[in-house]
Amino acid sequence: MTVKTLAKKLAGRAGVLAGGVALSALLAGTALADPAIIYDLGGKFDKSFNEAGFNGATEWAKETGGKFQDLELQNDAQREQALRRFASSGANPIVIPGFSWGAALTKVAAEFPDTKFAIIDAVVDAPNVRSVVFDEHTGSYLVGALAALKSQTGTVGFVGGMDIPLIHKFFCGYKQGVLAINPKATVIENYTGTTPAAWNDPVAAGELTKADFDRGADVVYAAAGGSGLGVLQAAADAGKFSIGVDSNQNYLHPGSVLTSMVKRVDNAVKTAFIDGTTGTWTSGVQVMGLANDGVGYALDDNNASLITDDMKTQVEALKAKIISGEIQVHDYTSDNTCP
Repeated sequence: MTVKTLAKKLAGRAGVLAGGVALSALLAGTALADPAIIYDLGGKFDKSFNEAGFNGATEWAKETGGKFQDLELQNDAQREQALRRFASSGANPIVIPGFSWGAALTKVAAEFPDTKFAIIDAVVDAPNVRSVVFDEHTGSYLVGALAALKSQTGTVGFVGGMDIPLIHKFFCGYKQGVLAINPKATVIENYTGTTPAAWNDPVAAGELTKADFDRGADVVYAAAGGSGLGVLQAAADAGKFSIGVDSNQNYLHPGSVLTSMVKRVDNAVKTAFIDGTTGTWTSGVQVMGLANDGVGYALDDNNASLITDDMKTQVEALKAKIISGEIQVHDYTSDNTCP
């Protein structure tokens, strides 16, 4: 039975979640030990963070022939309920991309000590939890360098999603990369909001981008989840450049998306599914950065004409120096400051 069919049968019942499907109904058929992924707010197909997680789960299923359960949330209040429902049904491991899951997972992981959980972008200290964090600041440094190398005006922009330390981490890395190339550059900083709705407001993001262009920016980096699509569209409409995030978004507007700061959420999910179903699971903190291809910048046919050999050479040199430790990129979340 498809999710769509279930939605029709269960319309009007209490406890209805994303797609009109009650959690209890959706999970009724979950097989013992099937892995699961619960997406953060913003939607499964946000072409960014959540979709990267979905792609990782899908790749695992294609390679192994296995099946997985997934669910989209509609609001924060559903987090604990969703985790408990999946854990009670036997789903294992359960992967939850997004920092906002921290409090809910801390409670639920203790209630289900035999269930393996993986959280992305947050750290939960529990014996059955894998915490995957990324060096977003180093990947953002590299795309900042590319922005500065591409800019003709010496002014570039940044549109973040929710105004929180994690997204300041993106901005701060980006700013450092820009200034490494052009110490006199101007970097404009904006955020779409202060609530979770900030992840899914492409209209606001587009307006902020247009305002950046009015102030002289000719490249704008979007680190805003689904809202970032508004940045990419505004740049394409204006004949300017944008930088995507999380997933490779170069294909969305070929010739306008300069590059994407790729954050390999897909690999984190796929690896958790593999380890959780093959007996190779380890808990604790895992850091994904430049050295292990956890973050980086995207080059493909869609932006090949935008990145010159000289630009690539300069950025690859910066990457090597970061990996070696010769360049230390400041992490905003270490002290809540950006030098």
